[in-house]
Amino acid sequence: MNTKDKLQKLKDYIHNLDNALIAFSGGVDSTFLAKISYDVLGDRVLAVTATFPMYSKSELKEAIDIAKKIGIPHLVVEFNDILEIEEFKKNPLNRCYICKSNLFSKFKAIAKDRGLNYVLEGTNADDVSDFRPGRRVLKELGILSPLLECGIKKEEIRILSKEMNLPTWDKPSYACLASRIPYGEEITYDKLSMIEKAEEGLRDLGFSGFRVRYHGDVARIELPKEQMDAIFEKSVREEIVKRLKNAGFKYVALDLEGYRTGSLNEPHVRVVKDVQ
Repeated sequence: MNTKDKLQKLKDYIHNLDNALIAFSGGVDSTFLAKISYDVLGDRVLAVTATFPMYSKSELKEAIDIAKKIGIPHLVVEFNDILEIEEFKKNPLNRCYICKSNLFSKFKAIAKDRGLNYVLEGTNADDVSDFRPGRRVLKELGILSPLLECGIKKEEIRILSKEMNLPTWDKPSYACLASRIPYGEEITYDKLSMIEKAEEGLRDLGFSGFRVRYHGDVARIELPKEQMDAIFEKSVREEIVKRLKNAGFKYVALDLEGYRTGSLNEPHVRVVKDVQ
Protein backbone atom coordinates (compact mmCIF):
# COMPACT_ATOMS: atom_id res chain seq x y z
CA MET A 1 0.00 0.00 0.00
CA ASN A 2 1.47 3.38 -0.96
CA THR A 3 1.50 6.45 1.27
CA LYS A 4 -1.53 8.04 -0.38
CA ASP A 5 -3.60 4.91 0.17
CA LYS A 6 -2.47 4.71 3.79
CA LEU A 7 -3.55 8.30 4.34
CA GLN A 8 -7.01 7.57 2.95
CA LYS A 9 -7.19 4.46 5.12
CA LEU A 10 -6.36 6.61 8.15
CA LYS A 11 -9.06 9.14 7.30
CA ASP A 12 -11.62 6.37 6.88
CA TYR A 13 -10.52 4.79 10.16
CA ILE A 14 -10.98 8.06 12.06
CA HIS A 15 -14.27 8.86 10.31
CA ASN A 16 -15.71 5.58 11.58
CA LEU A 17 -14.93 6.53 15.19
CA ASP A 18 -17.31 9.53 15.13
CA ASN A 19 -15.46 11.28 18.01
CA ALA A 20 -12.19 10.97 19.92
CA LEU A 21 -9.69 12.30 22.45
CA ILE A 22 -6.13 12.61 21.12
CA ALA A 23 -3.17 12.17 23.47
CA PHE A 24 -1.26 15.19 22.20
CA SER A 25 2.39 15.90 22.95
CA GLY A 26 3.09 18.24 20.06
CA GLY A 27 5.56 15.80 18.52
CA VAL A 28 5.68 14.68 14.89
CA ASP A 29 3.27 11.77 15.26
CA SER A 30 0.65 13.21 17.60
CA THR A 31 0.55 16.47 15.65
CA PHE A 32 -0.06 14.63 12.40
CA LEU A 33 -2.73 12.48 14.04
CA ALA A 34 -4.38 15.54 15.60
CA LYS A 35 -4.44 17.39 12.28
CA ILE A 36 -6.00 14.51 10.35
CA SER A 37 -8.48 13.83 13.16
CA TYR A 38 -9.53 17.47 13.28
CA ASP A 39 -9.88 17.62 9.49
CA VAL A 40 -12.14 14.56 9.60
CA LEU A 41 -14.10 15.08 12.82
CA GLY A 42 -13.90 18.82 13.47
CA ASP A 43 -14.98 19.80 16.98
CA ARG A 44 -15.86 16.21 17.79
CA VAL A 45 -12.19 15.67 18.59
CA LEU A 46 -10.25 17.00 21.59
CA ALA A 47 -6.46 17.15 21.92
CA VAL A 48 -5.25 16.68 25.49
CA THR A 49 -1.75 17.46 26.71
CA ALA A 50 -0.59 16.41 30.16
CA THR A 51 1.96 18.50 32.04
CA PHE A 52 4.28 16.49 34.24
CA PRO A 53 7.86 16.73 35.54
CA MET A 54 9.28 14.65 32.68
CA TYR A 55 7.83 16.96 30.00
CA SER A 56 9.92 20.07 29.39
CA LYS A 57 8.38 23.54 29.55
CA SER A 58 9.54 24.29 26.00
CA GLU A 59 7.73 21.20 24.70
CA LEU A 60 4.54 22.23 26.48
CA LYS A 61 4.65 25.72 25.01
CA GLU A 62 5.23 24.28 21.56
CA ALA A 63 2.30 21.87 21.94
CA ILE A 64 0.00 24.75 22.87
CA ASP A 65 1.18 26.81 19.89
CA ILE A 66 0.78 23.89 17.48
CA ALA A 67 -2.75 23.11 18.69
CA LYS A 68 -3.68 26.75 18.06
CA LYS A 69 -2.20 26.57 14.57
CA ILE A 70 -4.22 23.44 13.76
CA GLY A 71 -7.34 24.94 15.33
CA ILE A 72 -8.16 21.79 17.26
CA PRO A 73 -9.88 22.09 20.65
CA HIS A 74 -7.10 21.66 23.20
CA LEU A 75 -7.00 20.88 26.90
CA VAL A 76 -3.91 20.98 29.16
CA VAL A 77 -4.17 18.87 32.32
CA GLU A 78 -1.77 18.43 35.22
CA PHE A 79 -0.15 15.06 35.84
CA ASN A 80 2.33 16.20 38.47
CA ASP A 81 1.58 13.43 40.95
CA ILE A 82 3.49 10.81 38.95
CA LEU A 83 6.60 11.22 41.15
CA GLU A 84 4.48 10.40 44.18
CA ILE A 85 4.15 6.85 42.88
CA GLU A 86 6.97 4.99 44.62
CA GLU A 87 7.08 2.18 42.07
CA PHE A 88 7.65 4.70 39.28
CA LYS A 89 10.26 6.69 41.20
CA LYS A 90 12.38 3.54 41.56
CA ASN A 91 12.73 3.59 37.76
CA PRO A 92 12.25 -0.12 36.96
CA LEU A 93 12.38 -1.58 33.45
CA ASN A 94 8.62 -1.17 33.18
CA ARG A 95 8.79 2.52 34.15
CA CYS A 96 6.94 3.51 30.97
CA TYR A 97 4.22 0.98 31.69
CA ILE A 98 3.60 2.47 35.14
CA CYS A 99 3.52 6.01 33.79
CA LYS A 100 1.34 5.27 30.78
CA SER A 101 -1.07 3.20 32.85
CA ASN A 102 -1.72 6.20 35.10
CA LEU A 103 -1.66 8.76 32.29
CA PHE A 104 -4.00 6.97 29.91
CA SER A 105 -6.38 6.12 32.74
CA LYS A 106 -6.68 9.87 33.26
CA PHE A 107 -7.22 10.40 29.53
CA LYS A 108 -9.96 7.78 29.52
CA ALA A 109 -11.67 9.49 32.46
CA ILE A 110 -11.53 12.85 30.65
CA ALA A 111 -12.93 11.26 27.49
CA LYS A 112 -15.81 9.74 29.45
CA ASP A 113 -16.59 13.09 31.09
CA ARG A 114 -16.60 14.80 27.69
CA GLY A 115 -18.72 12.14 26.02
CA LEU A 116 -15.89 10.98 23.77
CA ASN A 117 -15.93 7.29 22.98
CA TYR A 118 -12.31 6.72 21.98
CA VAL A 119 -8.80 7.68 23.07
CA LEU A 120 -6.16 7.80 20.31
CA GLU A 121 -2.38 8.01 20.53
CA GLY A 122 0.43 8.39 18.02
CA THR A 123 2.43 5.16 17.93
CA ASN A 124 3.56 4.65 14.32
CA ALA A 125 4.49 1.54 12.36
CA ASP A 126 8.21 1.96 13.07
CA ASP A 127 7.83 2.10 16.85
CA VAL A 128 7.33 -1.63 17.23
CA SER A 129 11.06 -2.21 16.67
CA ASP A 130 12.15 -0.42 19.87
CA PHE A 131 11.94 -1.42 23.53
CA ARG A 132 8.63 0.12 24.61
CA PRO A 133 7.11 -1.63 27.65
CA GLY A 134 4.38 1.01 27.80
CA ARG A 135 2.67 -0.45 24.72
CA ARG A 136 1.00 -3.12 26.84
CA VAL A 137 -1.03 -0.40 28.56
CA LEU A 138 -2.62 0.60 25.27
CA LYS A 139 -4.02 -2.89 24.76
CA GLU A 140 -5.17 -3.21 28.36
CA LEU A 141 -7.02 0.11 28.35
CA GLY A 142 -8.36 -0.12 24.81
CA ILE A 143 -6.38 2.87 23.54
CA LEU A 144 -6.27 3.07 19.74
CA SER A 145 -3.11 3.64 17.66
CA PRO A 146 -4.44 4.59 14.20
CA LEU A 147 -1.02 5.31 12.64
CA LEU A 148 0.23 1.88 13.62
CA GLU A 149 -2.96 0.12 12.56
CA CYS A 150 -2.86 1.84 9.17
CA GLY A 151 0.81 0.92 8.68
CA ILE A 152 2.06 4.51 8.47
CA LYS A 153 5.80 4.89 9.07
CA LYS A 154 7.72 7.82 10.50
CA GLU A 155 9.17 8.98 7.20
CA GLU A 156 5.71 8.90 5.62
CA ILE A 157 4.37 11.00 8.49
CA ARG A 158 7.13 13.56 7.92
CA ILE A 159 6.44 13.69 4.18
CA LEU A 160 2.70 14.11 4.65
CA SER A 161 3.23 16.65 7.44
CA LYS A 162 5.42 18.74 5.14
CA GLU A 163 2.75 18.65 2.44
CA MET A 164 0.23 19.89 5.02
CA ASN A 165 2.59 22.66 6.20
CA LEU A 166 2.74 21.30 9.72
CA PRO A 167 5.64 22.86 11.67
CA THR A 168 6.60 19.48 13.10
CA TRP A 169 7.43 17.81 9.78
CA ASP A 170 11.18 17.99 10.50
CA LYS A 171 11.02 18.14 14.28
CA PRO A 172 13.49 15.77 15.99
CA SER A 173 11.97 12.91 17.94
CA TYR A 174 11.42 13.66 21.61
CA ALA A 175 11.09 11.38 24.61
CA CYS A 176 10.25 12.27 28.20
CA LEU A 177 13.10 13.45 30.40
CA ALA A 178 12.95 10.28 32.51
CA SER A 179 14.31 8.37 29.51
CA ARG A 180 17.65 10.11 30.12
CA ILE A 181 18.06 8.37 33.50
CA PRO A 182 19.37 4.77 33.57
CA TYR A 183 16.95 2.12 34.83
CA GLY A 184 17.32 1.53 38.55
CA GLU A 185 18.46 5.12 39.20
CA GLU A 186 15.77 6.91 41.23
CA ILE A 187 13.83 9.58 39.37
CA THR A 188 13.66 12.90 41.23
CA TYR A 189 12.62 16.46 40.47
CA ASP A 190 16.22 17.62 40.87
CA LYS A 191 17.58 15.16 38.31
CA LEU A 192 14.85 16.00 35.82
CA SER A 193 15.51 19.71 36.33
CA MET A 194 19.24 19.22 35.70
CA ILE A 195 18.55 17.35 32.48
CA GLU A 196 16.00 19.90 31.27
CA LYS A 197 18.34 22.81 31.97
CA ALA A 198 21.27 21.05 30.29
CA GLU A 199 19.26 20.27 27.15
CA GLU A 200 17.88 23.79 26.97
CA GLY A 201 21.48 25.03 27.11
CA LEU A 202 22.48 22.87 24.14
CA ARG A 203 19.34 23.82 22.23
CA ASP A 204 20.10 27.51 22.73
CA LEU A 205 23.51 26.88 21.14
CA GLY A 206 21.83 25.58 17.98
CA PHE A 207 22.06 21.83 18.54
CA SER A 208 19.05 19.62 17.80
CA GLY A 209 18.06 15.98 17.88
CA PHE A 210 20.38 15.23 20.80
CA ARG A 211 20.08 13.79 24.31
CA VAL A 212 21.80 14.54 27.61
CA ARG A 213 21.96 11.28 29.56
CA TYR A 214 22.21 11.43 33.34
CA HIS A 215 25.00 9.43 35.00
CA GLY A 216 25.27 10.98 38.45
CA ASP A 217 27.86 13.75 38.30
CA VAL A 218 28.44 13.02 34.60
CA ALA A 219 26.37 14.36 31.70
CA ARG A 220 26.79 12.13 28.64
CA ILE A 221 25.92 14.05 25.49
CA GLU A 222 24.61 12.16 22.47
CA LEU A 223 24.75 14.31 19.34
CA PRO A 224 23.67 13.46 15.80
CA LYS A 225 26.87 12.52 13.96
CA GLU A 226 26.52 15.44 11.55
CA GLN A 227 26.67 17.87 14.50
CA MET A 228 29.68 16.36 16.26
CA ASP A 229 32.34 18.44 14.53
CA ALA A 230 30.94 21.63 16.06
CA ILE A 231 31.68 20.46 19.58
CA PHE A 232 35.41 20.38 18.89
CA GLU A 233 35.59 24.12 18.36
CA LYS A 234 37.16 25.48 21.53
CA SER A 235 34.64 28.28 22.12
CA VAL A 236 31.66 25.98 21.56
CA ARG A 237 33.10 23.25 23.75
CA GLU A 238 33.81 25.68 26.57
CA GLU A 239 30.30 27.11 26.39
CA ILE A 240 28.78 23.61 26.50
CA VAL A 241 30.84 22.71 29.56
CA LYS A 242 29.86 25.97 31.24
CA ARG A 243 26.15 25.49 30.61
CA LEU A 244 26.03 21.86 31.69
CA LYS A 245 28.00 22.58 34.85
CA ASN A 246 25.59 25.42 35.57
CA ALA A 247 22.83 22.84 35.23
CA GLY A 248 24.39 20.88 38.10
CA PHE A 249 26.73 18.38 36.46
CA LYS A 250 30.39 18.15 37.53
CA TYR A 251 31.67 16.44 34.40
CA VAL A 252 30.66 16.62 30.74
CA ALA A 253 31.30 13.75 28.30
CA LEU A 254 30.62 13.23 24.59
CA ASP A 255 29.34 9.83 23.48
CA LEU A 256 31.40 8.97 20.39
CA GLU A 257 28.65 6.69 19.06
CA GLY A 258 26.39 9.72 18.73
CA TYR A 259 22.65 9.93 19.25
CA ARG A 260 20.56 6.80 18.85
CA THR A 261 17.04 6.17 20.03
CA GLY A 262 16.82 4.46 23.41
CA SER A 263 20.54 4.05 24.09
CA LEU A 264 19.76 3.34 27.74
CA ASN A 265 17.60 0.43 26.56
CA GLU A 266 20.56 -1.29 24.91
CA PRO A 267 21.58 -3.40 27.94
CA HIS A 268 17.97 -4.53 28.37
CA VAL A 269 16.68 -5.39 24.90
CA ARG A 270 17.00 -9.11 25.62
CA VAL A 271 14.50 -8.89 28.46
CA VAL A 272 11.72 -7.11 26.56
CA LYS A 273 9.42 -10.11 26.76
CA ASP A 274 9.82 -10.28 30.52
CA VAL A 275 8.46 -6.78 31.10
CA GLN A 276 5.90 -6.34 28.30
